[in-house]
Amino acid sequence: MAEAPFGRDLRAVPESTWRGAVGAGVDGLARVVALRRATGVSVPGSVHGGVRWTLRLEGGALLAVAVLAYAQTGAGWLPFALMFFLPDLSMLGYLGGPRMGAALYNAAHSTLAPLGLIGVGALGGEPVALALGLVWLAHVGFDRLCGFGLKYGSGFASTHLGPIGRPDPW
Repeated sequence: MAEAPFGRDLRAVPESTWRGAVGAGVDGLARVVALRRATGVSVPGSVHGGVRWTLRLEGGALLAVAVLAYAQTGAGWLPFALMFFLPDLSMLGYLGGPRMGAALYNAAHSTLAPLGLIGVGALGGEPVALALGLVWLAHVGFDRLCGFGLKYGSGFASTHLGPIGRPDPW
C-alpha cells in the first residue's frame, strides 16, 4: 500500500485538509475513519491487508464448523434459520447511543458466550443449549466473514476489522 501524504499518523493532517474533506463538526474516530477512506490508511486499532483477510477467512471457517456441528445435533434447520439473526437484535442498543450500542453488540458478537453455551450443552448433556450455542457461533462467524467486526464506541461503522462500507471515491 502506498504511504499516505501525511504518513500513517493521521493526527498530523492539518485541520484545513480534513475539514474540507469530511465537513464541519466531525471529530475523533469519525475524522480518522473519513481520512482513512480518503488516504487509504488503516483506522488505528483495526487491521488491514492480509491480516484483515485472514481474520475474515477465520470467520468463514468458524461459520462452516459451527454449521457442520449443528447438522450433527439433529435439531432441524427451521430452528437454525429462525435463530440465526437473533444476535443482531443487540443493534437496538444503538438507540441508547454509540457506546451503549457497541457494548451490547460486542457482547452478542464475541465468541466467548456462544462457546460457553456450547460447553454447557456438550458437558451437561443439554442439547438445546448446544444447538443454541452453535447457531450463535455460526452467526458470529458469518458476521466476521462479511467484515462486521467488533465495534468501537465511536459508531457502528468503526470495527476491529476496519471501517464498514466501501471507501469513498474521493
